[in-house]
Amino acid sequence: EPILKRCRYLGISPAVMGISKESNRNPNANKRKKVSEYGMQLKEKQKLKFIYGVLEKPFYHYFEIAEKMEGKAGENLITILESRLDNVVFRMGMALTRRESRQLVSHGHFMVNGQKVDIPSYRVKVGDVIELCEKSKKSDKFKDVAEATKGRVVPLWLEANRDAATAKIVRMPVKDDLDYEVEETFIVELYSK
Repeated sequence: EPILKRCRYLGISPAVMGISKESNRNPNANKRKKVSEYGMQLKEKQKLKFIYGVLEKPFYHYFEIAEKMEGKAGENLITILESRLDNVVFRMGMALTRRESRQLVSHGHFMVNGQKVDIPSYRVKVGDVIELCEKSKKSDKFKDVAEATKGRVVPLWLEANRDAATAKIVRMPVKDDLDYEVEETFIVELYSK
């Protein structure tokens, strides 16, 4: 399904996905129908799954982990999704989109604490240092991406050095660090049924 169409349905900005296009269609088109409570819960779950590119089975697994952690399950779920390696690479400005960041990680372009990691779902911890491999630093591709993402705001939980292509995890991400709106309580209610 086209990304812009999906973004419009879920009510998120394409910029969240790393795409700079804006749709010229009516933004209020989806607000005509009355949506049930289940429909709103499902839409919030689909929104998070779409933004992070996670399928249903791993998403539910993340939810189970979030429930067992201390604190609120919905906020823990967001923390888990934000701390995925592919998301960190996107946030530090080394990829144009999250899909591209997933591909770059799986091709082995990034190291965590000096070890090459090619698993996009790898969860980073506080104090981890993510860096671009030496061979990849010379690539024109990454120079172009760094130039294109210069204006992207790096979240407060990440200490990024774009010139050296490195980033350090200062603290775990929280809901306030997100650049989009999400009602995580709906997802908790949906899975609690």
